Amino acid sequence: MSIRLFAASVAVTVVVVGAVWVSDLSFQRAVLLAPVLVIGLGAVAGLVVFWGRIGWDSLRRSRHPRLIAAGALAFVALLVVLTLLGVNLPHE
Repeated sequence: MSIRLFAASVAVTVVVVGAVWVSDLSFQRAVLLAPVLVIGLGAVAGLVVFWGRIGWDSLRRSRHPRLIAAGALAFVALLVVLTLLGVNLPHE
């Protein structure tokens, strides 16, 4: 067995066990859904990398990157604080 095959097997096992731990899936159902879980996780990881690179490039090209980073961090901190306080924002 090659190292790459072993690493892929471990990664799929971790994804399946993580899906069982996070959701109400049984282990057997999660094993059957392993290809879907792996493809979904790969798609999400690809989108995170894609938009992360776009955001990083946009931040580097801006005139005031520290101001933009501080504003984004303040916005995330505000959302976290409001969530911890249990504030429900109105819906339309």
